[in-house]
Amino acid sequence: MADAFRRTRGRVSNALALGVLGSLVGTLLVGCSADGRETIRFTFSKREALEFMNELVADYNASQDAVRVEMDTSGVDVVSASFVRGNPPDIMLANYNFEVARFVQRCALSDLSGTEAAATVREDLQPLMDQYGSCEGRISALPYSVMAASVIYNKEIFAENDLEVPQTWSELLEVCDALEEAGVAPFYATFKDDWTVGQGWYDYSVGGSIDVLEFFDQMNAEGTAVGPDSTVSFQKDFADPVEKMTQLATEYVNEDAPSRGYGDGNLAFSNGEAAMYLQGPWAFGEIAKTAPDLDLGTFPLPLTEDPEDLKVRVNMDLAAMIPEGSGHKEAARDFLEYLYLPENIEAYNEAQLGFAPTTDAPAPDDPRIEGMIEYYEDGRIYQGPSVLVPRTMPIFNYAQAMVLGSDPSRVLRTMDADWARIAFRAPIVANHTEESTR
Repeated sequence: MADAFRRTRGRVSNALALGVLGSLVGTLLVGCSADGRETIRFTFSKREALEFMNELVADYNASQDAVRVEMDTSGVDVVSASFVRGNPPDIMLANYNFEVARFVQRCALSDLSGTEAAATVREDLQPLMDQYGSCEGRISALPYSVMAASVIYNKEIFAENDLEVPQTWSELLEVCDALEEAGVAPFYATFKDDWTVGQGWYDYSVGGSIDVLEFFDQMNAEGTAVGPDSTVSFQKDFADPVEKMTQLATEYVNEDAPSRGYGDGNLAFSNGEAAMYLQGPWAFGEIAKTAPDLDLGTFPLPLTEDPEDLKVRVNMDLAAMIPEGSGHKEAARDFLEYLYLPENIEAYNEAQLGFAPTTDAPAPDDPRIEGMIEYYEDGRIYQGPSVLVPRTMPIFNYAQAMVLGSDPSRVLRTMDADWARIAFRAPIVANHTEESTR
């Protein structure tokens, strides 16, 4: 792709340059920089990666003289408002969730299917993108960084106790019992912060037990009918996973789990106070501040007796989008292709401990996430069920309540009622045609 991009780059840049010259009549028009280049606004607000992206933008700006990219780090709320005002960014790299995907559902994003970037993306990731809705006939967003998450474990503690990574539910319980007999807390839990329960305990338990994609497809189809008599429901399909979650959360965690938060967990785990930790790779950097040489690994939480059911949780940490309302789509596409050059997209994901979504990308070489590679490469992945519900459902609060002792059956019934009520007020539509939004 890189060679093809560079061969066509001259033609694209020349065309863009001619477009800029043609727009100069006496004075510079809006969208042009002081040096006559076409200016595009690039929205990117992932704080921990700003240094990397600023350098990449600077390299792009220095590589040609037709387009100038200006960074916009104002955040998703400001971006949402800009769509309403009719002044959206020209290109976006944003976390892919319901907040962003509503622009997809309204066909407010241009079709990227004809780009070279789109041709490099793994096809099996598209169903995960479509879980948030789609605009019929378009590829409105392209994944840029996939973040995989699973159980983080202390390899030294496992080795000291002659333990193997468990691949079934019964093996997991045996590991937990052996650790307790050795005086080691199996899991370090941080139940004070509800998001850590939702992202880890809840998502890993449900995702390791059921087909998340199929479940939410059927839930969308049920809509207002979701309840005790519907084909699928939270109270039916999540009962067993949640029971196992609460068993682990009750029997195999640190005693002070209800009062411990994310920061406490990172410090305690770095000090060897538990063998396992249900967090994503973003915790590695925090753990390394205290214990930079700690030997850590990852594995999917086993919830069944069949190792073939093992999967890792993923989320589309970043997706690329070009709004329909942009007045600089061709310039934005030029920068899009630059972002997806192998040396750029692979370097970004390596720096962020993410998985590149492109077909030819090499596997990550960080040993801490090595345990997830085979599952990602084989497509044994799922999106966390906590992010696949509307924001008006306080799913993190519900997950936290269950691990802290609330009756799971009552909470799951409440979740069914929430889903049906939201479907009645604002039906979730999986696909929109271009005509339906005009």
